[in-house]
Amino acid sequence: MANLIVYYSRKGQNYWNGSIVDLAKGNTERVAEFIQKAVGGDLFEIETVREYSRDYMTCTEEAKAELREGARPELKKLPDSIDGYDTIFVGYPNWWGTMPMCVYTFLEHFDLTGKKIAPFCTNEGSGMGSSERELRKICKGAEVVSGLSIHGAEAAKSEGKVAVWARNL
Repeated sequence: MANLIVYYSRKGQNYWNGSIVDLAKGNTERVAEFIQKAVGGDLFEIETVREYSRDYMTCTEEAKAELREGARPELKKLPDSIDGYDTIFVGYPNWWGTMPMCVYTFLEHFDLTGKKIAPFCTNEGSGMGSSERELRKICKGAEVVSGLSIHGAEAAKSEGKVAVWARNL
């Protein structure tokens, strides 16, 4: 069983326990690496052609506009194929109650029939939001399992919790 760990993560300014802090590595990226360490697999970082603002508050407004528009931001690259993977871990920060629109761009590019989709999300208290329901809508023919919500400020210390969840799939 081959695993693909796909994620979008925000480095730089992030909301962290009520303050804006500068992160050298994004919270979601940390969780993705913990999954890889626990169950193996290939990591793939989703990167947008047009980068979001470095300023956190401006970025949240850009994300809100994309959500309202149903935007599908262009990605820098995509895997040639995901045919060799049985399980796809999909990671993202919770932006406005769901996934960043670039994650939709990635998922809608592929036929996910027969795949297991395992979502994981970092957030500052909003949990998975509506992302699991959204994943079930866009991942036609795939099995979307219950996701893992990690409080962003605790991401760096979440390895044990992440490993248990990933191994139990």
